[in-house]
Amino acid sequence: MTDLSELFKLFDPTLGTIDGLEPIERRLVDLHTMFSDKQAVTAALQAENHLIYSVTAVQPDEGDGALHYGIGCIMPGRIGDEYHMTKGHLHSRRAAAEVYIGLQGEGLMLLEDERTGSSRTLPLQPHSVLYVPGATAHRTINIGASPLTYLGIYPADAGHDYGAIAERNFRQAVICRNGEAVVVERSDYLRQLERNTATGS
Repeated sequence: MTDLSELFKLFDPTLGTIDGLEPIERRLVDLHTMFSDKQAVTAALQAENHLIYSVTAVQPDEGDGALHYGIGCIMPGRIGDEYHMTKGHLHSRRAAAEVYIGLQGEGLMLLEDERTGSSRTLPLQPHSVLYVPGATAHRTINIGASPLTYLGIYPADAGHDYGAIAERNFRQAVICRNGEAVVVERSDYLRQLERNTATGS
């Protein structure tokens, strides 16, 4: 039987924390291969291995039909032109879906269908609910000036496959251009960075 203490939790939507639980922190060194601008990564790491995001997970029960959930908090900021983001993942059990509920801040979620390679970008903001279908890689991005917090709910047996994303990354990136968040093809952005390096611009 589920421990009664796991049935009720209090959380802080501003800090993205859950009472009595320690968040898992992801700092720049943990995501340095995910950001496209390697010069910007190197410069940022020399200054500080700063916090990118944290996740606090609750696993109240296991077995068929059980649910897990977690609260994420992505700090505002950019590495080069690319906004702070999560590593992103697929579910180990590919058929498993997930629901995200926006709490505070302004964000986007990249969705990439593993079967077709097609990509979509959806807003994640307060009072919004976002459904992530199965077999879909998803990454959350903070495009605002304050922390982005959200709640994610998923099947207990979903599992998290970070390896597939670490190997190939997402096809698209979200960067800042003229003060606005813009979705670009990562390959195009990488070529632009290479040209800038070659010309010294």
